[in-house]
Amino acid sequence: MKMESKDTFSISQLADEFGITLRSIRFYEDRGLLTPTRKGKVRVYSKQDRARLKLTLRGKRLGFSLIDISELFEFYDSNKSNKKQQQDMLNAIKHRQQLLIQQQADINAVMMELNAAERNCYLQLAKFEQQNNKPLSKRCSIPAKLHR
Repeated sequence: MKMESKDTFSISQLADEFGITLRSIRFYEDRGLLTPTRKGKVRVYSKQDRARLKLTLRGKRLGFSLIDISELFEFYDSNKSNKKQQQDMLNAIKHRQQLLIQQQADINAVMMELNAAERNCYLQLAKFEQQNNKPLSKRCSIPAKLHR
């Protein structure tokens, strides 16, 4: 079903745009992350719902739980004139930044280990080639970036 205005979206439009299922969108709605209005039985999503869906999906990719995402939305929606709420939001953001920095360091370490293991595999395959006088298949040749 097409919505008339660019200010509103159907569930199908959002599912198509973000490459997710209708069920996923309903799940996020059940968790309070999206709050569409209804025209009869049809859900009508606003620009804000679309932005929240985009942020939710991005947050999930970055390792945020739905509870984390919900808390950030609550902070954002809350009264911005309240100093304590602003400080709480700042603390939550700083905490998440530290977690992401640690995750990035962990990923970099694992990538270095995988690269070393890959290089060792290619070197072992090259030894087998020399011992057996059989060339490696093109698929298993040592990439130029691994030659030293």
